[in-house]
Amino acid sequence: MRRLGAYDCDVLVVGGGIVGLSTAYAITRAAPGTRVTVLEKEPGPARHQTGRNSGVIHSGIYYRPGSLKARYAVEGAAEMVKFCAEYGIPHKVTGKLIVATERSELPRLHALVQRGRENGIPVRELGPAQITEYEPEVRGLAAIHVGTTGICDFVGVARQLAAASGADIRYGAEVEHIDRRASLGVAVRIRGGDIVRGRVLVNCAGLHCDEVARLTGDDPGMRIVPFRGEYYELARPELVRGLVYPVPDPAFPFLGVHLTRGIDGGVHLGPNAVPALAREGYGWGTVRVRELGATLAWPGAWRIARRHWRYGAGELRRSVSKRAFTGAVQRLLPGISEGDLVPAAAGVRAQAVLRDGTLVDDFLIREGARAVHVLNAPSPAATASLPIGREVGRRALAALATV
Repeated sequence: MRRLGAYDCDVLVVGGGIVGLSTAYAITRAAPGTRVTVLEKEPGPARHQTGRNSGVIHSGIYYRPGSLKARYAVEGAAEMVKFCAEYGIPHKVTGKLIVATERSELPRLHALVQRGRENGIPVRELGPAQITEYEPEVRGLAAIHVGTTGICDFVGVARQLAAASGADIRYGAEVEHIDRRASLGVAVRIRGGDIVRGRVLVNCAGLHCDEVARLTGDDPGMRIVPFRGEYYELARPELVRGLVYPVPDPAFPFLGVHLTRGIDGGVHLGPNAVPALAREGYGWGTVRVRELGATLAWPGAWRIARRHWRYGAGELRRSVSKRAFTGAVQRLLPGISEGDLVPAAAGVRAQAVLRDGTLVDDFLIREGARAVHVLNAPSPAATASLPIGREVGRRALAALATV
């Protein structure tokens, strides 16, 4: 590459999902006049994790007190509602039920009550009769109602962040090569041969964040192992008024098959969580040998499989069997049948996994020379995107101040 002379921007953000766009927005708000360029390989924003989730504004009740997820989800939920209201983006604070359907789940449900209170989240405990006051068709032994949960159009939020940031957003700009020199800056070659130069790079590449980190010369210390989340649409949406969740297993970062009435009035059922055969493997038919080989070569992937094979087998069964998926939904909503489930678009979760097989359970942000890397930002990252963007932006501006 040519020597870095004139810079195209001060901060170069790789990734046009909600976290990358929130970072650009935060930087230009905190330091007006800072030139920010966002490179996004897709023809528009929010085409992957942001645009393929259930659209839930999470309360923060699930996350360990003091963790980034807990802090940023609680802050981010309130800020997201205000942001949507300010810009006229469709949203609604609906509240949600977390329902125990087996006695063995009751201790975990009570633990969630305590966790919610520690995180400053108002929680109401419900008995079986009170459950039906909120959701007449839902059955359970006990539940909690979390009033601060909501829904919104996260793609609309991403578009508004892009517009309000004043950043130079370049779509169709896939990163092929990065030349990072501590004394000079960062030069990124995008597909087609164009080169974009910046003083500091911010990596918000989601499903590809570990690859982008390695392109800069930094060792991320983790790998993205993609998990596909498969959804159905409920053919009788009148059966569900709002949001209904099972009691999650704390050993996993997945929330289980839940019921979500979206902004459009439809009800999504899901997701499950099965290994994807490509970083953007939205169906079993999408296989990318190089990406699959990289996942299989990572020791942590095999350690996950050995440690959690029973859980994984259940998820796979629900993937290949509509009857099994229906059974998972019937635990909460017994009045439905297989015929009520209509296939819907899937999503893929970018889950960071350490070498020892640990599923990274918190947001993970690391820094290198002239670089900030967001290495784990799955759910509730959309909810928490505004505070995440501020933190990443703060680190980028601090790096910019030293060069």
